[in-house]
Amino acid sequence: AGGSYYMISRSLGPEFGGAVGLCFYLGTTFAGAMYILGTIEILLVYIVPNAVVFKTEDPSASAQAMLNNMRVYGTCIVTVMAVVVFVGVKYVNKLALVFLACVILSIFAIYAGVVKSAFDPPHFPVCLLGNRTLSKRGIDVCAKVIQNGNETTTTKLWSMFCDSALLNATCDEYFTLNNVSEVQGIPGVASRAIIDNLWSVYQPEGAYVEKQDQPSIPASETLVTRELPYVFTDMVTYFTLLVGIYFPSVTGIMAGSNRSGDLKDAQKSIPTGTILAISTTSFIYLSCIVLFAACIEGVVLRDKYGDAVNGNLVIGTLSWPSPWVIVIGSFFSTCGAGLQSLTGAPRLLQAIARDGIVPFLRVFGHGKANGEPTWALLLTACICEIGILIASLDNVAPILSMFFLMCYMFVNLACAVQTLLRTPNWRPRFKYYHWTLSFLGMSLCLALMFICSWYYALVAMVIAGCIYKYIEYRGAEKEWGDGIRGLSLNAARYALIKLEDGPPHTKNWRPQLLVLLSLDSEQCVHHPRLLSLTTQLKAGKGLTIVGSVIEGTYLNKHSEASTAEQNINTVMSTEKTKGFCHVVVSSNMRDGLSYLIQSAGLGGMKHNTVLMAWPDSWRVSEVSSCWRNFVDIVRETTAAQQALLVAKNIDLFPSNQERFSEGNIDVWWIVHDGGMLMLLPFLLRQHKVWRKCKMRIFTVAQMDDNSIQMKKDLQMFLYHLRLDAEVEVVEMFDSDISAFTYEKTLVMEQRSQMLKQMQLSKTEREREIQSITDESRGSIKRKNYSRQPSSDQDEQAKQPDEKQEEEAQLIHDKNTASHSATAAAAAADKADAGTDRVHMTWTKEKLIAEKHKNKESTMSGFKDFFSMKPEWENLNQSNVRRMHTAVKLNEVVVNKSQDAQLVLLNMPGPPKNRQGDDNYMEFLEVLTEGLNKVLLVRGGGREVITIYS
Repeated sequence: AGGSYYMISRSLGPEFGGAVGLCFYLGTTFAGAMYILGTIEILLVYIVPNAVVFKTEDPSASAQAMLNNMRVYGTCIVTVMAVVVFVGVKYVNKLALVFLACVILSIFAIYAGVVKSAFDPPHFPVCLLGNRTLSKRGIDVCAKVIQNGNETTTTKLWSMFCDSALLNATCDEYFTLNNVSEVQGIPGVASRAIIDNLWSVYQPEGAYVEKQDQPSIPASETLVTRELPYVFTDMVTYFTLLVGIYFPSVTGIMAGSNRSGDLKDAQKSIPTGTILAISTTSFIYLSCIVLFAACIEGVVLRDKYGDAVNGNLVIGTLSWPSPWVIVIGSFFSTCGAGLQSLTGAPRLLQAIARDGIVPFLRVFGHGKANGEPTWALLLTACICEIGILIASLDNVAPILSMFFLMCYMFVNLACAVQTLLRTPNWRPRFKYYHWTLSFLGMSLCLALMFICSWYYALVAMVIAGCIYKYIEYRGAEKEWGDGIRGLSLNAARYALIKLEDGPPHTKNWRPQLLVLLSLDSEQCVHHPRLLSLTTQLKAGKGLTIVGSVIEGTYLNKHSEASTAEQNINTVMSTEKTKGFCHVVVSSNMRDGLSYLIQSAGLGGMKHNTVLMAWPDSWRVSEVSSCWRNFVDIVRETTAAQQALLVAKNIDLFPSNQERFSEGNIDVWWIVHDGGMLMLLPFLLRQHKVWRKCKMRIFTVAQMDDNSIQMKKDLQMFLYHLRLDAEVEVVEMFDSDISAFTYEKTLVMEQRSQMLKQMQLSKTEREREIQSITDESRGSIKRKNYSRQPSSDQDEQAKQPDEKQEEEAQLIHDKNTASHSATAAAAAADKADAGTDRVHMTWTKEKLIAEKHKNKESTMSGFKDFFSMKPEWENLNQSNVRRMHTAVKLNEVVVNKSQDAQLVLLNMPGPPKNRQGDDNYMEFLEVLTEGLNKVLLVRGGGREVITIYS
């Protein structure tokens, strides 16, 4: 049941089906109101004109009185029809046979009248003044004067054009110059009327209705005088307007499909009945149009209200044997159409309600025990009554035409989409079909909507769009295997194939997240705030994959994996995280996480950033695999050249409902990592939670550095990046911070300044900017550039790749301790990445020379600047807790950023020797101690931020 709604919804999806179905329902309901208004008009004008309730002698008020009569009688007829439909559709079907017989009889009467007019046309005179048609209302004779014996007297027509009834009165100039004549309004099919009516005669509003071949002497008058008894056009006419007026007469061709639930064999009856309906009605309409043009005078055809024939029914006069055949046939035709609308519309609404796609309409899915839609019928009768109270066909017809056209357009679209997608379930029995036919029909429907009335077309589309969005956001989830989903799959496949499988351009880079969630024993999400942070960071844009691992075998754990996916999807929906869920069952957690990092995503749509929570209970956990898995993830993301974000104290992070009215997002830019630290606060501030927070950037300098110049350089760099942030330079003693950290941070600013001074072209400058990260990761430059020998690059080029990772390690010792280790691990990790973009400039010989140079120098803080390995494994836990630099740096960070809403820090890489993993975890714990919300950031070697859009 549901007819066209069912076809559209199952082919194009519940959103399209519901939107078009409801519009079609409204169109069908208002069509019922239009048919009932037509019934009342025939009843009160032609059958029982004395039955009017509201009468008036004032011509200006007669139109309003007629509308009130139509409201009263229309309400009565709607009530009677609703009762008939409520009693049962079988009675409607029985009445339909009676109505059909009357309609067929009246059609045959028209054809019989046409044949009779060939040899005996009816007497149907029309009065003309010159070539202008005169109204018969109030005119006794079609003449200026009449002879009463030997006396000549003037007529009522004379009095209308002259200032007195006397023969010497002053008359209208056109009346004086032209004669009054009388022509036959229905000259018959044998006349030459078809030749005169063959060509269009479109006229503006208020023009005279004139007979083209009638002689006429023009007068000097320039203004159209409405008081004179001429017949005027009441509106401007043109082809598309007439098409719009004609269209509602062909909107009943899907009445059978709307009642598909009541048919014995719907798949046989609907196509047969619809094709026959189109064929018979098209033949009758077109043949009648041609025959009317051959039998009826053109001025009568263009006389909308029949003023020239005193309001007589023209087709009734043409027909044989009596005009009453046409009157009765028209009356029953409109009654039958109204009953069909009141029968089909409730069943359409019931089908929509039973599908449950519009929650508030579910009550209308209930009915009587035999399936009759009681509540839907009641609503339909109420909406139909609204159309009756409007009482104006001119106001009702255009909008329902749009709804019908929209329905037909989407039926055609459904056929075309199913054919083009070659869906296996699309197996039509009709052999003589091609998708271009449907596409042509869809195009014609869309064109006709705007041809008839572009503003009504826009109104109908807005209504359908609102219903579509409502169903999309509030409606029930339905999966009907619709064509739109198939179209989306095809588009996604095409886009993935076209998408380059490689790193994106600098300007297009953004974090594509793989979120690693931990689950409890009930397969529930352990840290839902991690998904909140994901939503705030992504704002619904880009790729998000939420992954988790269940230990075991898939055969035994597949039900738990399904439960976990449902739970994760529920939390994702709650946190408004738009993305994909991927749960992996693996023999151990370590391998499962590795599988996710390697295989999540498809083609070019792969993640480039991993987001996870800090293992808070790593110290108290009896099993060391908890933190060992964490360190291995750090190593694997580095090997995969992916960035890593670790949220510490994730349960303290804000939810999506919270709003920070003030506060800071603090970035501690210790080691330059391609701009990842700069990009994350910018993305977070796009979300409503962080929008009012300010961004602060802290960088570190030594006591003997030019901190003022450094701050200016960094501010200029941020200005070029178009980032609004407050810059602060923190000075620390030489023994507390490595010179490497300071120089690595400033490489990008110095490079930007050099580019500006060198006046490079835009193309060259963009190429240079994109290479900044490459050199800043691998090169250790001095501040004044004079200390770096020019031969370093040549020496570097000769170095084997396998030696580079040993020759660029930073040493820690008891004096410089943790912070040097932070920078060391970061540098070592960048070298471990193995990407061809990283080039180290320090050779072994240079390393030894620098060490000797430092020993001879008075700068004792740099004496053990480089070494072959970071030696994390030589530190025991008690020593790590007392790392001098870690403590000092932590003191500075806590002092500056304790009240910050979020702190972003560089995350150093883990040691190569796994025996030092526990010391590495302790080091990170010391570095972030005393901070509420911390996001540790580790660049992947590919991300970069550019100053160009």
